[in-house]
Amino acid sequence: MLMHFRPTREDFEARARVMKALAHPTRLMMIEELSRGERCVRDLRDLADCDLSTVSKHLSLLKDAGIVEDEKRGKQVYYRLRVPCVLNFFHCLDSVLTARDRLTGL
Repeated sequence: MLMHFRPTREDFEARARVMKALAHPTRLMMIEELSRGERCVRDLRDLADCDLSTVSKHLSLLKDAGIVEDEKRGKQVYYRLRVPCVLNFFHCLDSVLTARDRLTGL
């Protein structure tokens, strides 16, 4: 017999924290880039066209949310997706946007 899990308020709050970490165009762009493989901070800085401290803050938020992980190699820090299934969420978002555009005739 299958048991149905009923999320608690804390579960919804945890989900909201992850969604909040995703809720910035630069972070979405970084995740998309990391879907192609690990990148060093310098690569992500160049991609985002931001200063290093801003990129580090974005990466820290993604790391705290459990979306990315890092590895220090010498003087460089490399980031990779910790949970590539986050890309499934991107596909879902794209479907929502496509459906919305069809509905509004865009």
